[in-house]
Amino acid sequence: MLKTLGAQVKEFKLPSILTPMFMILEVIMEMVVPLLMASIIDDGVEKGNIRHICLVGLGMVLAALVGLFAGIMGGKYGARASAGFARNLRRAMYENIQTFSFSNIDKYSTAGLITRLTTDVTNLQNAYQMILRMFTRAPASLLCAMVMAFVINARLASIYLAAVILLGICLLLIMSRATKYFQQVFRKYDDLNASVQENVAGIRVVKAYVREDYEDKKFAKATNNVYRMFVGAEKILTLNAPLMQFTVYSCILGISWLGAKMIVADTLTTGELMSLLTYCMNILMSLMMLSMIFVMVTMSTASARRITEVLNEKSSLSNPEHPVMEVADGSIVFDHVDFSYKKNTKESVLQDVCLEIRSGECIGIIGGTGSAKSSLVSLISRLYDVTRGSVRVGGRDVREYDMETLRNQVAVVLQKNVLFSGTILENLRWGDKNATEDECIRACKLACADEFITRLPDGYHTYIEQGGTNVSGGQKQRLCIARALLKKPKILILDDSTSAVDTATDAKIRQAFAKEIPDTTKLIIAQRISSVQNADRIIVMEDGRVNGFGTHEELLASNAIYREVYESQTQGGGDFDEKGGDR
Repeated sequence: MLKTLGAQVKEFKLPSILTPMFMILEVIMEMVVPLLMASIIDDGVEKGNIRHICLVGLGMVLAALVGLFAGIMGGKYGARASAGFARNLRRAMYENIQTFSFSNIDKYSTAGLITRLTTDVTNLQNAYQMILRMFTRAPASLLCAMVMAFVINARLASIYLAAVILLGICLLLIMSRATKYFQQVFRKYDDLNASVQENVAGIRVVKAYVREDYEDKKFAKATNNVYRMFVGAEKILTLNAPLMQFTVYSCILGISWLGAKMIVADTLTTGELMSLLTYCMNILMSLMMLSMIFVMVTMSTASARRITEVLNEKSSLSNPEHPVMEVADGSIVFDHVDFSYKKNTKESVLQDVCLEIRSGECIGIIGGTGSAKSSLVSLISRLYDVTRGSVRVGGRDVREYDMETLRNQVAVVLQKNVLFSGTILENLRWGDKNATEDECIRACKLACADEFITRLPDGYHTYIEQGGTNVSGGQKQRLCIARALLKKPKILILDDSTSAVDTATDAKIRQAFAKEIPDTTKLIIAQRISSVQNADRIIVMEDGRVNGFGTHEELLASNAIYREVYESQTQGGGDFDEKGGDR
């Protein structure tokens, strides 16, 4: 864990080294001041030596100024190192998340990743700054004060030593009890963020069903869980400060009493007693800082584990040693394919799938909810790897290709259409960042999107809100299809991507595909028979198996499932699947 996190310090190694150096210099100056003060009292004030008072006083001012400079520089470099460390952590996590396969993403909730990128990184940033500054300053100050106290008077200084040992034991007991709470609290943060994210994303549904009270109660429950965890931890931590203050002030009383008796016996000077009391306060402050460090480190340890988990997560998909950099054509072959979303599970989503699709064919895919239609096509662009068998594109196993090369030749319009904040043109250029405006317009015409874009006040420069909330479902689907077409792919997969458009527009889109991109292999997942009946061939899926594969006429004659769906949709029965899509 430390090695993983330490690698993110990178270009901030120098500030990370300078910070503790300046903190040690500050501590040295602070330790010098009480000695100079004792000299002023013993050799200046009591002997009436004004020259000595002025010279030593000047030395105290100089030591204070050096200490002030060291403290400022320590703060400056500490802030730079900790902020840079946090920036690198966020960047490294975000970049690693971008490499995740779908199976990696399935392991983490969106809210959990957001908590790691925000709250957890902030905890580590604060802990790192405290480690660089206070964790250097506090032990150094404690050690120096202890040494100086023993130099002045070992008998009195032994009181400090006993107090430090006692407080150290108490501190360890307190921290061990508090740790279990901090280890659990960040999982509660995930639940809290999940509640907020789900509510904001589905705010229209919440209002439509008047479920604001229910959502308020759910959020209140999540916040109360976080509250209880922190209160439990704080109840234990509150013992820390009064225990230390009681112990240290008891030390002060003991030193004052014994010191006064020693002054009377001429075995201790007034200046030395003043120095011992000053060192006592230094020890108190050092112990207070150490307790704060332990609290922060305890909290950040749980955060560090969660961040390290993301940083060390390796994509389940990787390029071969010598990847193929060109896809020959759009032919697709499924050779006895089995597939499961989770490894070592007995249940397969796809079972013994065997298909051969020629380049340029238009293939319809139909089946009920849970029949694994989406799972089937997700293997083509290697969003997942097969469990058994192989998927070949352009005559080569998809695992032999460079993944970027393969995915650039396989355009997928997923079930859940996503548009990003920005203009329509900016969204379209996700398909091809170098596409001209004319190319974007042509793709939109093929997807029947141009007809509504031209009616917008700003046309192709219309701003799309986050999530595409200012366009309808059908308009969003057509924009996503146009975006996919701009990739000029060899394979185009439409995963139930025309479900929100009317049948006439759906027919226009299919006609444009047949006319304008005849060499592109087209796979159309649909719930409506009318969307696939004119395809070259149609795949009928049932429970993860291919139940039928042929033309519309062949399936009507030989496949009971297809015939039943066709009759239900053409004789007034409605769609065969009223519950919606599958995974």
